[in-house]
Amino acid sequence: MITARAAATFEPVGRSVAVARAFVRDTLQGWGFADVVDDAVVLTSELVTNAVVHAGTAADVQCLRYETAVRVEVADHYPEREIPLQSRGRQFREGDHEGGRGLLLCAALASRWGVEYTSSGKHVWFQLDLPERPAGTRSAGPLLPPSALPVADERVRVAVVQVDREGGITRWNDDAADLFGHAAADVVGKSLADLTAWPQTPGTGIGLAEALQLSRWEGTYGLRDGSGRVLPVYGSHLRVRDTSGEPSTVCLLVRAEERAVLQTPTRGAVPLDSALSQRDKSSDAFEVFIGSPAPDDLDGLLQRTVERARDMLDGDAAYLLLATDDETELEVRASTGLPSARQRFARVPVEAGTGRYGSARMPAVHEDLTAVPGAVPLLSGTGMRSVVTVPLKVEGRLTGSIGVAAEAPGRYSNQEALRLQFAADRIALAVESARLTELERLRRGSLSFLVEASDLLAGTLERDQTLALMAQMTVPTLASWCAVYTIADQAEPELAFVLHEDEDRIDGIKALLSQVRPPEPDPTPGARFWTAPSDAAHSSALRASLRSLGLGSASGARPASGPGIALATAAAVGGETVVLPLVARNRVIGMLTLGKPTDERFRQEILELAEDLSRRAALALDNARLYSERTAISQALQRSLLPPELPRVPGVEVEVVYRAAGEGNEVGGDFYDLFPIRDGCWGFAIGDVCGTGPEAAAVTGLARHALRLLAREGFGGPAVLERLNAAILDEGARSRFLTLLYGELWPQHDGSAVLRMVCAGHPLPLRLRPDGSVEPAADPQPLLGVMEDLELVEQSVTLDPGDVLLCVTDGVTERREGTRMLGDDGLADVLATCTGLTAGAVAARIQRAVERFASDAPSDDMAILAMRVPTLPTP
Repeated sequence: MITARAAATFEPVGRSVAVARAFVRDTLQGWGFADVVDDAVVLTSELVTNAVVHAGTAADVQCLRYETAVRVEVADHYPEREIPLQSRGRQFREGDHEGGRGLLLCAALASRWGVEYTSSGKHVWFQLDLPERPAGTRSAGPLLPPSALPVADERVRVAVVQVDREGGITRWNDDAADLFGHAAADVVGKSLADLTAWPQTPGTGIGLAEALQLSRWEGTYGLRDGSGRVLPVYGSHLRVRDTSGEPSTVCLLVRAEERAVLQTPTRGAVPLDSALSQRDKSSDAFEVFIGSPAPDDLDGLLQRTVERARDMLDGDAAYLLLATDDETELEVRASTGLPSARQRFARVPVEAGTGRYGSARMPAVHEDLTAVPGAVPLLSGTGMRSVVTVPLKVEGRLTGSIGVAAEAPGRYSNQEALRLQFAADRIALAVESARLTELERLRRGSLSFLVEASDLLAGTLERDQTLALMAQMTVPTLASWCAVYTIADQAEPELAFVLHEDEDRIDGIKALLSQVRPPEPDPTPGARFWTAPSDAAHSSALRASLRSLGLGSASGARPASGPGIALATAAAVGGETVVLPLVARNRVIGMLTLGKPTDERFRQEILELAEDLSRRAALALDNARLYSERTAISQALQRSLLPPELPRVPGVEVEVVYRAAGEGNEVGGDFYDLFPIRDGCWGFAIGDVCGTGPEAAAVTGLARHALRLLAREGFGGPAVLERLNAAILDEGARSRFLTLLYGELWPQHDGSAVLRMVCAGHPLPLRLRPDGSVEPAADPQPLLGVMEDLELVEQSVTLDPGDVLLCVTDGVTERREGTRMLGDDGLADVLATCTGLTAGAVAARIQRAVERFASDAPSDDMAILAMRVPTLPTP
């Protein structure tokens, strides 16, 4: 039965693919189905691409929610498509063929899928089954002596927090106030998410919002206390509803070290061999060791494994490492009794040698680590003296290692190693299966992440926006903070952008990095570690602390502010920092720096994902650089074709409005000019070259410079245009038709102005008199660039005080809205309303009339030249 439905239609444009992905992601996350979001987004992306890009039609996307599954349907509208005939046993096309790739993905990822053809299009659907989430199971632990009971404070505080369906806090008991330092009045009404620090690794685990929607959930996360410090807590969530049916979640929280108070089942220190001897024949050795129910996520399984191993051998600490894909390194994934936050995801080589886990492939016992320094690097500086380690193997292949350590020397022998190996053999297959499941989920999440990142980076050619996108895509998904360095023309790396998940930390990190020498621009692929920010931050924090105590200066004067900012910056950048080169077209153009806060490290999968992102980001950044350079060159060349500032003509007001069509164009086929010819004489021109863009602009430059040169050589208007016509025809195939109005302006002592003009195929100039009458000021003559022999005639007109001469290009008169056109008559009507206005006001009113004539933006170049003889002052 369908329990919810969401549908949308997307236009046949490339951007619709990204919009469709966002629609499906938002819909499924809103339904609380985060487990299948990544698969659904990848499949939707392929199917919508087929519809809007390959089929060229709109795509209809519909999401259907069932009790145990989600179904997504994608339909296009392509009636000409032939129905494919597929013989029995015929396989899909090869994997590298563009066609059919979406169906191959459906077959690989979906629980069920299908294709339906109709007379009007194709209908593809896929269904993803929802994973089962077992509810809590009651259990009872064995009878234990007091010495084997979990350790807790004298008073165990259990915080009871209740949140509504939106995640807002509605109840906050006294123990919660004592544990976290927040009074109930300060937090009730706020979102629980504002106080929690939840894992942000993409593709692994679930988020806080999803956990609060489950019927029952247990796990570990962080909660910020009153001072802003993150306190690790163990939580048990139960979803309830009140008498009116309104759902809410009750959260029981204790300190992480007191998790035994809430954890189900209760942890017991029962020897494994004793438990196995008491089980019946139907018991599973895995469940006897791990407990029931077994955690359904890898982190939970690993954490319970190390706790059981520690209790089984009565150790003080335990840890578990998993092998990387190439089995050359081991990665810390769980620990107990150790500073797990500092060691989590730390990586060490497997093979023998100093600082390496040489005993990872077989059981080993170290009776006293002080006698063999560096034998187990993970335990250096922890106070542990003896340790037993055993491998996790599946079909003879190393998949990990388990170690149990004690503070006393000589605690373990071969007998304990055999017991631990027996347990490791029982859980190795389950751990490997959970690891592969997590890895596959992470890879699918990474694929979805890279698809969206590529879309965002391809959507802009602006350098600064590309830098911002690079940082915003990594924080907080991949790292806690990010810095981007750029390199231009073999210069030193320059810090270009800094981002932190807490905006209050950005300025501090930027100031810190500006004082640190940038990393070397090494083109070698892959992430390399960089310790300079962490070292500099801790040194700065130490100096600030000494100054606050009056120990940092001879005078002993205390600073105006404490070391809080320096300490916060040190904590923000105190973890692992890596640098990835931004290499594009065999050249290092920058570096992407990612960092973690104190006691945190990067996972190998995250570093691989960051490396993939850096390659895409480098190409996008280089494309933005090339685009910016070419745009700057183009604009510089175009500006050289425009006349300089208009000269001041005594006794005549002159105003010009100019706009070139096309994005990034400053000069098009229309042009204007006003220049002095000789004393008391000024030349003016307004013209229109056939076409737009750079080709038309080239003829524009030829015409403008030729007019100035010929006019200053003393040629009259007809002679100037005849010679310009010959120059245009000499261009051959590159020549363009040109309409041109050229004239000479002679201001007179009586306040009038005499104009001598030649109108070669150009829209006629209009004369506006003070009484509002409008009339053409010249007669039409042949345009330039067509005939070799032209007979042009110069015409004279006198502008009296108050008269206006308006010259425009056809971008004004041919402005269209459907079948309507402004035309010469429409322009004359607008000009008739301009009596008494200055030349600037006349040009502005004409421009507004052109823009408002149609709803869409003008598609043609436009030039407006207005000249007005001012009215003589009244004596």
